[in-house]
Amino acid sequence: MNPQDADDWKHTKETLEWELGVELCALLEDPTVSDVMLNPDGKLFVERLGKPKMFFGNMDWVKAMAVIGTVAATMNTVINSRNPILECEFPLDGSRFLAVIPPVTTGPHFTIRKKAIMVFTLADYVEQGVMTVWQREIIETSVRMRDNILIAGSTGSGKTTLTNAVMRYLVDSAPDHRLLILEDTRELQCAAENAVSLKVMPGVDMILLVKTTMRENPDRILVGEVRDGAAHALLKAWNTGHPGGVVTMHANSAYAALTRMEQLVAEATISPVPSLIAEAVNVVVFIAKHPCGRLVEEIIRVTGHDGNKYLTESIGGSNV
Repeated sequence: MNPQDADDWKHTKETLEWELGVELCALLEDPTVSDVMLNPDGKLFVERLGKPKMFFGNMDWVKAMAVIGTVAATMNTVINSRNPILECEFPLDGSRFLAVIPPVTTGPHFTIRKKAIMVFTLADYVEQGVMTVWQREIIETSVRMRDNILIAGSTGSGKTTLTNAVMRYLVDSAPDHRLLILEDTRELQCAAENAVSLKVMPGVDMILLVKTTMRENPDRILVGEVRDGAAHALLKAWNTGHPGGVVTMHANSAYAALTRMEQLVAEATISPVPSLIAEAVNVVVFIAKHPCGRLVEEIIRVTGHDGNKYLTESIGGSNV
């Protein structure tokens, strides 16, 4: 970083910290906080790991617009009535930041999904009761066997954190593998010596990134989240000599993740082929958020498609 960039960053940091205020900055530094949410009516809510969302305080319209404007400026863009939605990395810590302003909404609001501060191991998940010993063994075996793993769950269920744990085991068990990591916001944390991280940018979408990885000589392809036609390109990459990948997806059950994948593939091709999905996706891990915390509810193995439905085998249900 050259001196001018360092001065610019210092100014941006000081500006954001002043606009957010001491209490809100403290929340962002709290390792137990996962989300900070400002609603259009000016009410702030915070979610801590394993706990329900709680009211925190208020932020007025002017201050909210100032925060959103400063974040937009760091991205060399503007947010206004013609461009009222901003989705990017939060400058202070790389967390996921989404802001929306009028006329799409009644008042400026934003959501900060904090980046994971530490990477848990699969053993940690067993100790915390998030998964069983048997589920851990299934996931570890799947990684070693180079199965393609789809991690599914609702928003805030802990898909990314679980993916980090799976990837940590992957690196330990296959340290010589070259990893290509694709994300729209940098959230996955990888300690591999031979890894390349690519990020979606304006003009560079996930579909292009997936295609680019094919020229990068990867051993495994990992995607932070797939939510569009890039699913088709990813499946083809997995099916053409790059097994052992991991991807996350929003879904309401393990089986629903397969039908959701089918819907995404349909965005890229007129005739989605379920057999392609059944061949490429080997294991689906479903994690859910409960009042008592996160829980891996189910793990299924995909064995095929009979022309009407996916053929699956439940191989790792929870004890609950």
